[in-house]
Amino acid sequence: MTTVADQIVQRLADWGVGRVFGYSGDGINGVLDALRRSDAGIEFVQARHEENAAFMAVGQAKYDGGAGVVISTQGPGAIHLLNGLYDAKLDHAPVVALIGQQHRSTLGSGYMQEVDLRTLFADVASAYITQVASPEQVPLAIDRAFRNALATRQPAVVILPHDVQSAEASDVEQSHGVVRTGAVFEPPLVTPPAERLDEAAARLRRAQRPMILAGRGAASCGDALAELATRIRAGVVTSLLGKPYIDESLRHAAGTMGHLGTTASAELLTACDLLLIVGSNDPWTEYYPAPGQAAVIQIDVDPRMIGNRLPVDVGIVGDAGAAIRGLAERVEERAEDEWWARVRDAVDRWRQTAERRAAVQAEPLNPEAAVRALNAHVPDDARIALDVGSIVYWYARQLRLPRGVPAHVSGTLATMGCGVPYGLAAKLGAPDRPVVVLAGDGGMQMTGVAELITVAARWRDWTDPRFVVAVFENRDLAEVSWEQREMEGAPRFAETQDLPEFAYAEYARMLGLGGEVVDDADDLDAAWGRAFASDRPYVLHLRTDPAVPLLPPAASSPDAAEEMRSALRAEVEAGGPQGERALRLLDAYLDMPAT
Repeated sequence: MTTVADQIVQRLADWGVGRVFGYSGDGINGVLDALRRSDAGIEFVQARHEENAAFMAVGQAKYDGGAGVVISTQGPGAIHLLNGLYDAKLDHAPVVALIGQQHRSTLGSGYMQEVDLRTLFADVASAYITQVASPEQVPLAIDRAFRNALATRQPAVVILPHDVQSAEASDVEQSHGVVRTGAVFEPPLVTPPAERLDEAAARLRRAQRPMILAGRGAASCGDALAELATRIRAGVVTSLLGKPYIDESLRHAAGTMGHLGTTASAELLTACDLLLIVGSNDPWTEYYPAPGQAAVIQIDVDPRMIGNRLPVDVGIVGDAGAAIRGLAERVEERAEDEWWARVRDAVDRWRQTAERRAAVQAEPLNPEAAVRALNAHVPDDARIALDVGSIVYWYARQLRLPRGVPAHVSGTLATMGCGVPYGLAAKLGAPDRPVVVLAGDGGMQMTGVAELITVAARWRDWTDPRFVVAVFENRDLAEVSWEQREMEGAPRFAETQDLPEFAYAEYARMLGLGGEVVDDADDLDAAWGRAFASDRPYVLHLRTDPAVPLLPPAASSPDAAEEMRSALRAEVEAGGPQGERALRLLDAYLDMPAT
């Protein structure tokens, strides 16, 4: 007998799915057994927790395109998916979640592990959610889930009662009350309107101090965008998610914007008279030009994004690459001018500042120096995964990605724990490419330690065994500690911020992986070299200083600096272990002329 579960697995194969992530449970056993029986070649990747499986599905969508697929049982397993699915929703990553449910006959009885899944997932799966009520409904439910996930770039959820999974599959016939569908999705090609391009080009020609903000939507046209910037003498900043798509070796590439951004980005955005936003929905609104300061042109394939972060003068709905090429055809190359010199000067000064910050002595390691040392070792074909926390600041400011090296993080939800799951998705999608995971000890203790077990179970199947996990241990939830000081003017609350010690490298060696502890700045370069030369995954346990300040790019303002100093003085008075050193390092950073 061909079951509905067999039909589901075949439909996944029809959609080109080669890998699903998940964790078993009785509510989804029908589908799992169908996977076992199937000859479709779909790999099941068992995570250590459903949240991590969802992160992996998000990671696959981000690194390799298409829709990531995650499978979960009912009740607690389903609940665990939420964080990863919200990561997909907020970062616009297509994910399809197949979730088991109790038998239809028990629903509404308060049965074992019965949860109202439609209500639970109503927001996160607003693009598409359905609970299958009959075998005939299954093909259309799977097809619509994939089409909606891909069209909206958000999660879609299909809830599968256990008894439906095990029922006999139904041949869907052409009849009243039955809908026949196909496993096909054709992405639209949205052509930007010529009249909007004309209007935008006219504004570009009039601008005296143009800037460009590139987001992830510029992924397919980063080089063309940088060339347009040269043509109109504009500086280029990126969102966090857009950083991999702009060559930061260019002298007009001013780095990442926002609280974790560069001084050059902050300086130039506050001085520009025109901002061209390409494929970005960056939430750091306080770093955009002030109201009335600059004309704004926005390009996005999604009309819902136009004007979403600030008012725009010209909105262009269409493919970013086509729009950039259309603008380049409509503007003449401008002579080098005072603004162009100012852009390059701001970038040069930022690079000097970044180098000086990394050179500041810390106890034992300056995390900025640790990331900066990685620059000399990143392979040209690497994939980079980031966890959330202070590590994102150091990545944004100190790591210069080789062209074509993708780097992904939970950008908008900014949820800790995504690093190693993302890295696994990156590696499974391209087992012949090296992967680097950058994580703080907070994110590592949430999910990373557990998922090292998955790494240990799978690495021998990888063509290239290099999987480097760099754990920046400072035994502090450092980003929150510095946010408390800066935003609240409050001293660090040790009971909420202290993290327990854990022997990451020793644990890795216990699992059969490689690893070492690094606490000497003179050994950073060699340690990175040993990690990439290893014949197996490798954990670098970097002991870093929590007192190194997370200084916002606009912290040269007296108010922000004084908030930090006031909080740190309170810590010194209370005998806090970081206070005096953090004050010294803060003053060292603030004394560096950046603008």
